[in-house]
Amino acid sequence: MPYRNEPPIDFTTAPHKDKLLAALEQVKAQFGKTYPLYINGKQIQTENPLASVNPAKHREVVGYVSQANQKHIDEAIDAAKKAFESWRHTSFEERAMYLMKAAEIMRRRKPELMAWQIYESGKNWAEADGDVNEAIDFLEYYARQAIRLGKGVEVEPYPGEDNRMMYLPLGVGVVIPPWNFPLAILTGTTVAALVTGNTVLLKPSPLSSVMAAKFVEIMDELRLPAGVLNFVPGPPEEIGDYMVGHKDVRFVSFTGSKTTGLHIDETAHKKAEGQRWIKRVVAEMGGKDGIVVDETSDPEEAAAAIVASAFGFQGQKCSAGSRAIIHEAIYDKVVEHIVEKAKALSVGAPAENFAVGPVIDEKSFAKVTGYIEIGKKEAKLVLGGTADDSEGYFVNPTVFIDAAPDARIMQEEIFGPVLAVCKVKSFEEGIEVFNNTEYGLTGSVFSRLRERLEYARQNMDCGNLYLNRKCTGSLVGIQPFGGFNMSGTDAKAGGPDYLLNFVQPKTVTEQF
Repeated sequence: MPYRNEPPIDFTTAPHKDKLLAALEQVKAQFGKTYPLYINGKQIQTENPLASVNPAKHREVVGYVSQANQKHIDEAIDAAKKAFESWRHTSFEERAMYLMKAAEIMRRRKPELMAWQIYESGKNWAEADGDVNEAIDFLEYYARQAIRLGKGVEVEPYPGEDNRMMYLPLGVGVVIPPWNFPLAILTGTTVAALVTGNTVLLKPSPLSSVMAAKFVEIMDELRLPAGVLNFVPGPPEEIGDYMVGHKDVRFVSFTGSKTTGLHIDETAHKKAEGQRWIKRVVAEMGGKDGIVVDETSDPEEAAAAIVASAFGFQGQKCSAGSRAIIHEAIYDKVVEHIVEKAKALSVGAPAENFAVGPVIDEKSFAKVTGYIEIGKKEAKLVLGGTADDSEGYFVNPTVFIDAAPDARIMQEEIFGPVLAVCKVKSFEEGIEVFNNTEYGLTGSVFSRLRERLEYARQNMDCGNLYLNRKCTGSLVGIQPFGGFNMSGTDAKAGGPDYLLNFVQPKTVTEQF
């Protein structure tokens, strides 16, 4: 059966709404449960588990998650090494079947999986639906890509010889996914490594560890061989460098902040005593994405894309369009529509399906509100600028206009519902302003002129460029995702080359 993206479901309509509301109640009844580590096929409860809270009601504990220490990491690495010896020889087809079975389980449990991240990560219903869909897409897509990879690649014939190139797994890997796509990115990064024959230590973000535990439950239901997947949530300061720098770890797959990603890259590439390889690091580290609008564009259409890109999931996407770069001829009209559309966004609890929910935690709240104060000094505040953390970590959609290209709110990743708007005199200047950051993840251009769209295609420095649409919402298999420069290694998750990050090619020649 050919690959197809999982279709979205409108959970505001019957009968889907009733199913989601029931799931929200069922999940809430499970709040406060403690989740174990999972090492070598065994559950391990530890003392002093970490609480994961509801960012919309920060006094509400969604669950407690056991925390691994260095001893647990040693056990997990030993288990992963042992499991690798047989898992590596399991066929690509058989490993792919595990992924397809996991996809079916996720489809069956979709309302429940949505409910967990609505509470734990603050996603509204549509965002939660999209996250589960993307997780299913990764499972289905990588399963098919793995079957194709298992056939090897054709090389040129040579008289008197049989020459073949095959792909072998790397070994034990560490997977460190983010909190903002708590099931989708976690699933994609983990199963890409597993389906290619590697074994994994999975260390989720402390902010979404309950969702991660639910993923592990699903994988356990598949009866994976012991040691293939090991679940080791824990304090980064104790186990982070220890895992990444371990001599027996072959690769690290990370999604998160630039600061952490650069530290992981530096740590991984210091050779440990007894290490027999150069470690691979696959990293996606965020962005300062923007939308360039020229004078031929429809102001309202452009504004709608800007607002959706800036404020979807509270701006907590690495692809979020936190900059709008607008030609002076239509600047005022576009700004007027931006303010109008952003003002209409409702703010409140994700369980009640408000358009804009909370930012993820107290640290994020402080960072975002701190940038709002910076923005008040750098540009003109025309909407929002207010926040309330008395019950949840809520920041109202905020728009600054007349920002200078080199302003901090135009240069630095904020990761919250804050939009900076800049005026330019020409389309070419707009592209220059867009390129003038250290990042290069997603971008968008609005223009009715073909030559300008082609100019952007060649000259905008970003891994994912969208023409006449928003800059968020990539689809697995359709828009392979990843960025340039400080946005990461541009590994292109959800694309035909992604699995190559987790294998090594071997050429075999037989002389007749």
